[in-house]
Amino acid sequence: MSVPTYTGLPVAVIGNGPVGQTTALLLARWGIPVVLLDGRAQRDVVGSKAICQQRDVLDIWSAVGADQIAEAGLTWTTARTFYRDQELFSWAFVNRGHSPLPAFVNVSQCHSEQVLDEQIAGQSLIDVRWDHEAVAIEQTADSVTITCATAYGESQVQAAYTVAAAGARGEQVRQMLGVSFEGQTFDDRFLICDIRAELPGWETERRFYFDPEWNPGRQVLIHPCPDSTFRIDWQVPSEFNLDAEAEDGRLSARIRQIIGARPYEIVWKSVYRFHARTVDRMRVGRVLIAGDSAHLVAPFGARGLNSGVADAENAAWKLAFVMHGWSPDTLLDSYSDERLAAAHENLEVTSNTMRFLVPQDESEWEARRSLLEEAIGNPEAQARVDSGRFAEPFWYVDSPLTTADPDRVFAGRPPRGEMPVVVPGVLVPDAPVAVSDRPDVVRVRQLVRDGLLALTTDGVDAAEIAIVLKEATEAPTRVLRMADIDSSGTLTGALAAQPGETWLLRPDGHVAAVLTSADPADLAAAARRAIGATP
Repeated sequence: MSVPTYTGLPVAVIGNGPVGQTTALLLARWGIPVVLLDGRAQRDVVGSKAICQQRDVLDIWSAVGADQIAEAGLTWTTARTFYRDQELFSWAFVNRGHSPLPAFVNVSQCHSEQVLDEQIAGQSLIDVRWDHEAVAIEQTADSVTITCATAYGESQVQAAYTVAAAGARGEQVRQMLGVSFEGQTFDDRFLICDIRAELPGWETERRFYFDPEWNPGRQVLIHPCPDSTFRIDWQVPSEFNLDAEAEDGRLSARIRQIIGARPYEIVWKSVYRFHARTVDRMRVGRVLIAGDSAHLVAPFGARGLNSGVADAENAAWKLAFVMHGWSPDTLLDSYSDERLAAAHENLEVTSNTMRFLVPQDESEWEARRSLLEEAIGNPEAQARVDSGRFAEPFWYVDSPLTTADPDRVFAGRPPRGEMPVVVPGVLVPDAPVAVSDRPDVVRVRQLVRDGLLALTTDGVDAAEIAIVLKEATEAPTRVLRMADIDSSGTLTGALAAQPGETWLLRPDGHVAAVLTSADPADLAAAARRAIGATP
C-alpha cells in the first residue's frame, strides 16, 4: 500500500491495550499520526486474560504485520458439549472461503500485546506515552484537547480526533464524555485457572460441561492453549473465596477431579463476575468509543476482545477517509450506527447464554434440566442447548453505507459455526487469490484495505468500472476481474457470483453493493454511499 500524505493534527488513542494498539497501527497504515496514551507506567503482564482470537481478527492483525499472533496460537477445531458425563454434540467451523487462516486460535492476550508492541516500536507515526492518564477531554469544532496526569504534572495533547479504548475500567472516560453504561452484573462468580499439564486428546478441542459430577448444578469450560496449557473455567457460588480454597486444598481437589493424578502447574488464577453493558452512543463529537469502554459482554463465545478489534478497524478506516478529505465528517456517525448494532447483537447472544447457564428460578432450572435430558440423542433439542455462540463478524445489512440488493437478502443469524450467505453488508469470505502485480497477496482480504475494491465477473467491462469509480470519489480505488485472480473458482463460488456483476467491497472487506445494472450512475452512487458521501 502506498501511504498517503497527511499533515494535520494526530489522532489521540486513549488506552494501550489490544484495541488501542490495533487502532493506532491501522491509522498509521493510512499515514495518520497517533499519540497513544495510557495511565499505567508500563505494560502489566498479569495472566493470560482474553485467549480466543477469531479468524477475522487474525486477518486484521496480519494487515499491520502481526502475523506472529496466529502463528503462535494453538488452533482448535472442535467444540464439544457434555451433560454430566454424556457428550451431547460437537461441531466444527465451516470455512466457506477456504481461508488459510484458522477459524480460532487460543493465545495469551499478553503475547498478542507483545507482538503488537513490537509492530508499534517500528512505526514512526505512533508516539507511545505511558504514565499519561486522561483526566479531562475538551472539544472544539475542529480538535480535541486531552489533559493528562503524569508523574511530572499535567500535560496536554491536541488531536484532530480521539478514540477512547480505555478498557473495562474506563468509567472516568465515559463520565467525561457524558455517556451512559446501562446493563447488569451477574451474581454468580467464575473461577479461572490456567494450568500446565499433559492432557492427550484435548489439545484441539474446546469442552463445555453442564452439571458435571465435579461441579454439580453448574458449568465447567476447558480451553486448550499453547505450551501444554489449559484454561479451566468453573461457575462458582457468589460467596466463593479463592484464597481460602487455594490454602486448604479444595482448589487442587477441583483440578484433580478433571485431570486426575497427572502432574500440573497453576500458571494463573482469578475470580470474576460477568457484566452485560453498553454505552448509549459510540460517537461523542470528535471522540469515538471502542472496545470494553463501549461494551462489556459475558466471555462465553469470545465476543469481547474480538468485537473490540472490529471496532478498531471500523474506526480507523473511517477516520482516515475523513482526515484525508475523501469523506465528510458525517461518515463517523456510521461508526456508532454499525458498531453499536454489533454491540447489541453481542449483548443479546451472550445474555441468552448467561440466562441458560444461570436460570433465575426453579421453573427455569427445571426447564433447562428437561432440555438437557431431552438433548441426549435428539438433534432438535441439541440445537436449543446454549453453551456459547462463538464470535463472528457483524453483518452491516442495515447500515446507511450498504446498498441493498433485492435478489440477495440477508437470511438472519446462521447456525453455530456457519458463515452467512454473502449479501451486501456481510464480510467477504477470505478466499485464496493470486494477483499478477502483488506476489505478496494470497488472500482476498489482503486487497481490500487499500481503499474501495471492485471485483467484476464475466460480461462487465472492468476498465469502464475503473473510470466510474475514479470520477465518483478521490479515495483510492481498484478494479480487478474475478477471473484473473480466482483461478480455482473458490472466491466466485463462495460469493455465488454470477456473470454481469460488480462486487464493491469496503476497506474493511464488507460487501458494500452487488450491482448488475449497466447504468454507471448506480455504481457511482453505491461507491459514494459506501464511504458516507452523498450518493
